[in-house]
Amino acid sequence: MQKKYAQLIQLDVIDAKTKELNEKELMKASQFAAALTLHVLSELFQSARKIMTWLGECASLISQAEQPVSWITPLDLPVVQPYRKDSAHVVRTLTQKINLFDNSTELPISTQKQKTAFPPNFIHSLDSTHMLLTAIEMDRRGLTFTAVHDSYWTHANDVPIMNTTLRSCFFELYSQPILEDLLDSFQIRYQHIDFPPIPERGKLNLAEVKQAPYFFS
Repeated sequence: MQKKYAQLIQLDVIDAKTKELNEKELMKASQFAAALTLHVLSELFQSARKIMTWLGECASLISQAEQPVSWITPLDLPVVQPYRKDSAHVVRTLTQKINLFDNSTELPISTQKQKTAFPPNFIHSLDSTHMLLTAIEMDRRGLTFTAVHDSYWTHANDVPIMNTTLRSCFFELYSQPILEDLLDSFQIRYQHIDFPPIPERGKLNLAEVKQAPYFFS
């Protein structure tokens, strides 16, 4: 619901001040635009969509076995998704109500949260791996480097070196069999689960990233 609502907000391009549509009509228009946009994106980025679907299917199978989805990044960092069916308790006092939440690891796994969160979380873990690989290489070169998510910074005179470094690290990272390694780890840990096959690879020549001027801003 939150994901869908966010899409509607992003696609609500009609100026409310004009009052061309009432709230109900605006919601229908936004829903239509959101569905159409997602459909077009799925056609333009078919390989990415197939990978997202595959990741979601794997997460669903794991969580249905009452296990949290976990994986190890290419830098050997273990990650475990914490999503469970939270247990809430309401404590009423004379002046207010207080909501207490039990976040115990003994609570049942939330299959829906595990499934929907895994694709973006896995991609974010790869993004952070790329950032750390770049930071390590910049440090090895004795250069200043800092970053926030996918925004990389250094001194102005070192930007060309950073641009070359981050592209080389990206190529190094994604030249690895990332999905194959992920599936292998799943099959070792969850031997009773029959996982779907990995989607077919696309035809992108990854080496082209090294010469792509607008690959990273």
